[in-house]
Amino acid sequence: MSVAFRRESDEEHLEPSFEIPLPPGPNWVTARGLRLTREKVDALEAVETDGMAEEDAKKLKRELRYWRTRLATAEVRPVPDGEAVAFGSRVTYRLNGKEKQIAIVGDDEAEPAEGRIAFSAPLARAMMDAEEGEAVDFGGKPGALTILGIEPILEA
Repeated sequence: MSVAFRRESDEEHLEPSFEIPLPPGPNWVTARGLRLTREKVDALEAVETDGMAEEDAKKLKRELRYWRTRLATAEVRPVPDGEAVAFGSRVTYRLNGKEKQIAIVGDDEAEPAEGRIAFSAPLARAMMDAEEGEAVDFGGKPGALTILGIEPILEA
């Protein structure tokens, strides 16, 4: 019989569900990032799945697997000394004539709208190891930004 005439199951047309992708590279976290990850795992483990729709329960379990993996692989980085930009630094800088401040944190802790960017972000990578007063190349422009201040993140 021709393949054109076979009955396809309804399952063939469903979108496959994949695991939540893990960010590439190490899972560096600040003390705050580790606390937030633990809280997320605890909150997801506390959700009662009895009576929950099967699809919702699958999504919750997938998210829980992600956060358990992130907790198991978390590497708390030491607090930097503030001499040079590093993971766990709060950096004040000038870019395009505007003074801004960011904190360099782990991938899961990053919230750009709150001024926390991942260490893997292009801006953070451009600043790494720079010292106060140093001009740094960024966005293809030599000396595009200037480091005005560096301090360690001490929040837990």
